[in-house]
Amino acid sequence: MNFTNTSWTTRVTLLAIVFSLSACSSAPPAITPPSVIAAPVVATPKPKPVIGLALGGGSAKGFAHIGVIKALEAQGIVPDLVIGTSAGSVVGALYASGKSGFELQELAIPFDKWQFVDWGMPNRGLMKGDALAKFINTTVARRSIEKFPKKFGAVATDLQSGEPIVFRTGDAGTAVLASSSIPLAFQPVSIRGRQYVDGGLTSPVPVRLAFEMGATFVIAVDISDKPANGSIDSSVDVALQTLAIMGEMIRRYEKPAADILIRPDISKLGSVDFENRHLAIMQGEKAAGLEMQRLKDKLARFGERQ
Repeated sequence: MNFTNTSWTTRVTLLAIVFSLSACSSAPPAITPPSVIAAPVVATPKPKPVIGLALGGGSAKGFAHIGVIKALEAQGIVPDLVIGTSAGSVVGALYASGKSGFELQELAIPFDKWQFVDWGMPNRGLMKGDALAKFINTTVARRSIEKFPKKFGAVATDLQSGEPIVFRTGDAGTAVLASSSIPLAFQPVSIRGRQYVDGGLTSPVPVRLAFEMGATFVIAVDISDKPANGSIDSSVDVALQTLAIMGEMIRRYEKPAADILIRPDISKLGSVDFENRHLAIMQGEKAAGLEMQRLKDKLARFGERQ
């Protein structure tokens, strides 16, 4: 037997096996394709409306604003900002200062119109208005407007330029007095060298100014009178009729811009009918109740229109 050939053959066979195993061990591992995992779907939150409450002017009929506020609070609808003209600025300032609708009603119960009568110079206006400014400042604990819990604006008319001006800072009593100074009834209010009178001359229901303040959804309350056909017997009647005539045309332009318009039925109340303030409050509450479902529906759909 040829052991040499056998040994050589064995070696070659062993080397072949070694190389074969070596090749197997160095082969790249099989690649497992990655699993496809869907990215989580994140729902886009609906934009939250910035609710503005625009309270119109109307003298004694302004008590209806209290009823509207009560109805809104009962349904958990809380405005982010408040803007008011004339009587609307009176109620609006007290509400924005932190008073609830029920607290406003409590203030209205003992109301005595004679506490606001402070006679002035007849050639400038029958009343000075200092009593009204003092009442506002006392009731809001002498805080300036920018210290209120809610953003607030009082709309007045610049007597020189004829433009509406919104007071958003400073002395609350002075701002409300300027907004409420019905020509002939009150003297014009001087602020930093400018003269101001009732905001109803230029913005009787301040819807567009509410949007300018930052509201994205406006609830407007219109308590105005249409021009009367009856007798006009006093200087106050003349002033109120003048405001009604001018305001009617402006309201036709302003009101369609509101998301919700609340119009209390207070046609039986006069502009100086302070004795029937309880009826005005009830009518405001009733009118807001009639619009409540539509208001809720519009708020629920707010994000869809953006």
